[in-house]
Amino acid sequence: MPGPLQGLKVIEFGGIGPGPFCAMMLADMGAEVIRLDRKADKGKDRGAPGFLASGRRSVLHRGRRSVAVDLKDAAHRDKVLAMIDGADAVIEGYRPGVLERLGLGPDVLLARNPKLVIGRMTGWGQDGPLAQAAGHDINYIALSGALATIGRKEGGPVAPAAMIGDLGGGGMMLAFGIVCAVLEARASGKGQVVDAAVLDGAALLTSIVCELRALGLWRDERQTNLLDGGSHFYDTYECADGRWISIGSLEPQFYALLLDKLGLDKDPEFARQRDPAAWPALKARLGALFRTQPAAHWCALFENTDVCFAPVLSTTEAAAHPHNVARATFFESEGVVQPSPAPRFSRTPAARPAPAPFIGEHDDELLA
Repeated sequence: MPGPLQGLKVIEFGGIGPGPFCAMMLADMGAEVIRLDRKADKGKDRGAPGFLASGRRSVLHRGRRSVAVDLKDAAHRDKVLAMIDGADAVIEGYRPGVLERLGLGPDVLLARNPKLVIGRMTGWGQDGPLAQAAGHDINYIALSGALATIGRKEGGPVAPAAMIGDLGGGGMMLAFGIVCAVLEARASGKGQVVDAAVLDGAALLTSIVCELRALGLWRDERQTNLLDGGSHFYDTYECADGRWISIGSLEPQFYALLLDKLGLDKDPEFARQRDPAAWPALKARLGALFRTQPAAHWCALFENTDVCFAPVLSTTEAAAHPHNVARATFFESEGVVQPSPAPRFSRTPAARPAPAPFIGEHDDELLA
């Protein structure tokens, strides 16, 4: 398979959420990823506990092959070890200590394959007071400080559909960590453990909030800040037809263009762009104005200009937007519209990912 990670071999211990997303990212970029699934589930559709099975329609499990194994069976563990002997990296998402109890801990794996990179994905991290506690995306981003920044002033924090925690703070950080460690191992000849915690990654994603606070530009109250919907020129607005649009006219020249197109360029109140005391009243006025016309009107007025504008779209609608169509930002496989691999490379572009495998689909070819 083409892609910048062609030649990289990864063994993925089956899990849910951030681990599969990490493996998906690596596979999208051309790595050979073999997923170890539970033997008890062999032949079943791909699914996750508590969710409907999806078979070939899974997005997070696309682009790799599946082997069904029983890690408590010594014969199966020996076959897993043999596969890992020839791998560059491993991905596992068990609670700390589980892999060690199975006889597959880092000491065992590195003794057999000294250049191996072992990517360990957890919510809280490999150590610390909460390391053994159960949790989910919403809990990790809550403790990181990220969740408190998301939502409306008059309501509570809003969980962003696992994107900041499991995917951004977890799987994406682990993919980055694995590639970093593989590069280092190729120079040093020595592998290592990558401890990727969703909590740590989500905390890293709050870097801009920490910087704004250090500059005296952030308050711990939602919708009172420049970038959290507090300002009238950086927020979403409802239109006459119930659709929503986004405005991000931060810079003075973009803000001036916004006012010009709205016929507000001569209004002295709107000259107070950087005065937080004026924001609530100005936001109310813009809100009333945007509710006078449907979203299509504002799209016609603002799109392809420097106002910094976009309609708020669902993922289904996003796939049909002309810009996304032109760049093939989404594609359809097995009837499922899904995002294309990112980022893009000029010389080693990624191929369209293959559909997700059925559990144990590749036993014969990989366990021989």
